[in-house]
Amino acid sequence: MIDKNTVITIVGLGLLGGSYAQAFARAGYGVRGIDIDEDAVSFAKEQGWITEGSTDVSLAADTDILICALYPHVFISWVKENQHLLKPGTLITDVTGVKRSVVSQLSSIIRPDIEYIACHPMAGREYKGIRYADASLFEKANFIIVSTEHNTKEAIQTAEQIAQILKFKKISCLTPEQHDEMIAFLSQLTHIVAVSLMNVKDNTHLADFTGDSFRDLTRIARINEDMWPELFMLNGDYLTSEIEALAAELLRFSDLIRTGNTEEMKRLLIQSTERRKAFEGQS
Repeated sequence: MIDKNTVITIVGLGLLGGSYAQAFARAGYGVRGIDIDEDAVSFAKEQGWITEGSTDVSLAADTDILICALYPHVFISWVKENQHLLKPGTLITDVTGVKRSVVSQLSSIIRPDIEYIACHPMAGREYKGIRYADASLFEKANFIIVSTEHNTKEAIQTAEQIAQILKFKKISCLTPEQHDEMIAFLSQLTHIVAVSLMNVKDNTHLADFTGDSFRDLTRIARINEDMWPELFMLNGDYLTSEIEALAAELLRFSDLIRTGNTEEMKRLLIQSTERRKAFEGQS
């Protein structure tokens, strides 16, 4: 379990890594930071979010908990190349948005004397980089622990404590399969919808006329073009199934309009309203 003597190191001081560092610092925990960008390390130091920082990975050598806030392929490469630096008993966790592939690849390479517990903070914003870091992102957000049969009770408890320190609203546990199926619908599909709305036609000239509905639907269309294609591809089976289901639903509505079936439209709108109420109860 984590106490004020626990050595915590964050690798990757971007939006999420920086927000983690800020949240830990606010809670009174000392954190180290590693990033290839010297400016990110300097900024985190200036803000008082990290007690030590470096571009040198050897800073992780005596770490108790290593939090990797990296893209999936970078995370796996980092562990493969640098796990020899870690002391026995180190607990590694992450923030990656897909889990089956990451868990599978890491399980085949990770040292037997260290442990990986997969986690996914369901928080973010439309901007990238440590200057947009904000610990308050976590206060209304969900935190998912993605455990397997190989994880110890102690690792799961530590992951729960991390979420509590960061002040996440709700903590849940899923398997890698459950996580990826869920994320395909709730996150990845919604980003594709937003991107598609912005790309279906050149709508930039409509900025002076649009209302809140279009703004709300397309907020997440301002998107990290380096990260999301990798997430889409790593979860391609679940995601393409969700895209096809959405396309069928859109075509169904098109047919209802073409045939003038307003009664079925009303039924669908009522069903949609009732389902949305469930989300409002969780907000």
